[in-house]
Amino acid sequence: MSVSRASLDRLCDIIRDAAAAEIMPRFRSLEADGVREKTSMLDVVTDADEKAEWMMRDAVAKAFPNAAFIGEESVERDPSLLNKIASADLAIIVDPVDGTSNFAWGLPLFGVLGAVAVKGETVAGIIYDPVCGDWRLSLRGEGAWIKAKSGVTRDIRVARPAAVADMAGTASWHMAPEPYRTRIASNLHRVRGAFAYRCAAYEYRLICDGHIHFGLHYKLMPWDHAAGVLIHTEAGGYSARFDGSAYSPTHTTGGLLLAPDKASWQALHAALLT
Repeated sequence: MSVSRASLDRLCDIIRDAAAAEIMPRFRSLEADGVREKTSMLDVVTDADEKAEWMMRDAVAKAFPNAAFIGEESVERDPSLLNKIASADLAIIVDPVDGTSNFAWGLPLFGVLGAVAVKGETVAGIIYDPVCGDWRLSLRGEGAWIKAKSGVTRDIRVARPAAVADMAGTASWHMAPEPYRTRIASNLHRVRGAFAYRCAAYEYRLICDGHIHFGLHYKLMPWDHAAGVLIHTEAGGYSARFDGSAYSPTHTTGGLLLAPDKASWQALHAALLT
């Protein structure tokens, strides 16, 4: 089963409308009780996350009545929803506010992530920046492109391969368990630069647009990575989990390394993970 451009546009409309109604009015205007900790001060949820997701969920139910809806906040309440990704004929996966900590701190480094999966395979990816109103979009087999707020589009490509010492990228080493945590942190001197924005939406924008070479993550919740991995692949990139196996939106652990091509992936894997 494939997803049409019209269906992709409809999902984009749902995301844009929810962001306009529930996210942006709360940016830098959250009430005192509008931010709540989940597991720590760096893992929070806001009223914007929940209100936007409920609006998206209701709109998806009307526009795609046979689709399974898997949102970050919905899974927080019902973890069994994750199991639907592997078997659903159509699953719509969303992160209503990716980069929630940045959003809560008043930093304009957050986005909305959306993906469509069919029987556990990602077939469409959406990264939306509600601050600037632009998009990174992809359909499996049809490439990846930027859509500006004006509606103008252009194709995107990942960066050209380079020597490991000349590559820069993002590395969320702080999310990894041992021994990866120490191993990655101690090996980052081997690349030209590594940083983290605490926002997968922005990190994937950079790597898919070709501004940086690689991305490294450990925790693999589908709302954080399904869209970005597809866009990166369709933009010409190569990615795999730390053990070399292919990524799937059904995975939640095992690490992920993204690079310009397979040879770059192998070189980065040797430099950062061994």
